[in-house]
Formats: sequence, C-alpha cells, structure tokens
Amino acid sequence: MSIEPDASPPSLKSRIHGSLLGGALGDSLGYTVEFDTIEQIRARYGAAGLRGFEDLTGTSHFSDDTQMTLYTVDALVEALEWANSGVGADVNACLWLAYLRWLATQGETAPPSAPVPQPRWIDGQQVLRQRRHPGKACISGLATGEMGTAARPVNPGSKGCGTVMRSAPFGLIPHITPDAVYKLSADAASLTHGHPSARQSAGTFSFLIHRLVAGDGLAEAATRALAQAAGLDGVAPELPERLEAAFLLAGKGIVTPEELVQALGEGWVAEEAFAVALYAVLASLPDGAAADPVQHFRDAVALAINHSGDSDSTGSIAGNILGAYYGEACLPPEWLASLEGQDVIRGMADQLVKVTTGEG
Repeated sequence: MSIEPDASPPSLKSRIHGSLLGGALGDSLGYTVEFDTIEQIRARYGAAGLRGFEDLTGTSHFSDDTQMTLYTVDALVEALEWANSGVGADVNACLWLAYLRWLATQGETAPPSAPVPQPRWIDGQQVLRQRRHPGKACISGLATGEMGTAARPVNPGSKGCGTVMRSAPFGLIPHITPDAVYKLSADAASLTHGHPSARQSAGTFSFLIHRLVAGDGLAEAATRALAQAAGLDGVAPELPERLEAAFLLAGKGIVTPEELVQALGEGWVAEEAFAVALYAVLASLPDGAAADPVQHFRDAVALAINHSGDSDSTGSIAGNILGAYYGEACLPPEWLASLEGQDVIRGMADQLVKVTTGEG
C-alpha cells in the first residue's frame, strides 16, 4: 500500500516519533504476555487474546527492547553531534560505549579492561534503569569487556533477537545510503551477537525502516528487504527463508497463533522475530480503501503479540515498522496515555530529530 496521492507523507520528525513510540507500545503490550503460552493468554484475555491497553488491569512496562533501542538512539545522536561539529567519530565505538552504559543500568559491571563511558542525559532516566528480563547474549557479550566486530564478534554462535529489536534507529537517519544503513546496523549487532543471521537480520530490518522513511509503501519496502536479504554475500539461509515464509503466510490473511508459530517460529531468534512482525504488519494491511492507520496499528500489534513466543520483541518490531511508515498518525491516543516513560521516549526522539534536521 502507498500513501494516497492527495495525502501528505509524514514528516521525518513524525516518523521518528512514530517508530520509537510505536515500538514501545508494541513492546509494552507484548511484555505483558511474553512468557505465556497462547492457551494462557486466551485464559486471561479471552479467545481473541490481548487486544490493547484497555484489557490490562494494572500498569504496563516496556522491556529491555525499548531500553536498548533508546540507547541505540543515544549513540547515534552522539556520533552525529561529533559529525555536526566537524569531528569524525567511530559510530560503532559510540554504540559500544552506549551499550556499556545500558549494561550498568542493569546492575552489571564490565571488567576493568572495558572503557568507562562518560554519562549522558539518558543515563539519569529512572525508567530506563529497571531490569526487564534483558537478553542473555546482550548481557554476556557486553560483559566480556571486548568490542565485538564483524570479523571477530563476541558470542559467535548467538542469533537471539536482541539485535533486531534495538535496530530501528539506524533506518531513521536520513541522507545516508541503504548500504550504509545496513552496515551500521549489522556492525552494531556484532557487539553482542556473532551468528550471521543475527547480524543480517538486524541489518535487513534497519534497511526496511530506511525504505519506509524514504517513502516506500509497506509491501514495496518489504519486497525490497527480502531481495536485499537474499542477495547478501555469505547470507545465512534462514533469514530469506523466514522472510519468504512471512510473505506466503501473509497471503493467507489472518491465521491462528498456532499456525503462525508453526510457519515462522516463536520469535526468540533474530530471523523469526523479524518474520513474525513482518507477517503481522502485512497480513493486517487493509484492502481497497485507504487504511485507518490507528486500526491497522491495533490489528498488527495484536497479531504480533498473541502467540506462544517472544511477544515483546515481535510486538516492538511491528510497532517500529508501522510508526516509521505512518508516523505518529497510527498511534492510538488511549494507548499513548498508558505508555510508561513517554516523556523519555519523546526526549530521545527529539534529540535524533535535532541532530538530523536541525529542528529544536
């Protein structure tokens, strides 16, 4: 689907806010049921599962997915601040230092061999200093005190979804090439996860976000992402296979959570989380008349989180995608009213807007 000819496309500011807030909304709902089976979800929320914040009886929280996404933003902001002042910066070093600061918020201590990063605004935000089931590979990779690289990654066998769920911000940076977006994201994945699929899934997801920000429709961007994944040198075959399966499943429309998991997996590893979220976005895409962005967001997130798997990551990725496409127009206002730490998320979004556009 493409933007209607008589409609103005979202501004970059709206897409940045939409993607970061959308990801946090999907993350928060998914985190509520992350460790539940679909049977348990149905028992708690009815046959249709968890459909929105209105179904919750208490407060909701986002997980490490949103925390690490915002720390990715902070690292990119720092690198762009240096660049805007005329000083070159090693972007991956900025990311490593930012993730080491996130590691400290989780109560973990890096070894003496690791550098001691200088604190930044984000580090003082209490909502980001909560331990919300952080990914084991993210913790162990950073706790080595070694800066992983594509040539020598830490956790060489790990392909958990902790790379994909934090990688939307790379695609939100304007005026860089698709190849550069992919490389920045894949290199950053190597800081914690060494398996080729973890790195390639993160890079391809960021590429998808980049294409949406550039103005592609959802189906067009997804098709380009699949082609990009299939054409990578040394591609991990499971990534294009899972993305192709997501396309095929979306062609069937809405399927049961059991069929979703059987076809795409539970989302605990990188390519599966990406595929589940992509399926949810495409399968819920309305036919015919112009879509209601809010309803599409609601339907896609519900589809992404109601399964026996890693619901917060699949919900977060789906929210990132739709927010990047529609901008803030797709975010349900009543959901935003219930979102934890909205001021912090908007604060980080504004910092990224400022260093990329100059808007205050």
